[in-house]
Amino acid sequence: MKSVGMWMAIFGAGSFVLNMMGREFSILAWIDSWGPTIGTGIRAGLIVVGVILFLAGMKQESAEQPEA
Repeated sequence: MKSVGMWMAIFGAGSFVLNMMGREFSILAWIDSWGPTIGTGIRAGLIVVGVILFLAGMKQESAEQPEA
């Protein structure tokens, strides 16, 4: 869960940067098909959900480790 969240956040943030330069990840090219506002919302959603998954994975990982 931690790595999936990290990749989602990276792709979302990278998509923001590339979009401002007039480019896009080929896997995320469909994002702007509904318009730039929806595309920005999807990018922000990728980042937010990615960070949430990453933090949940970190918490789960620390809970699984035995305390010394």
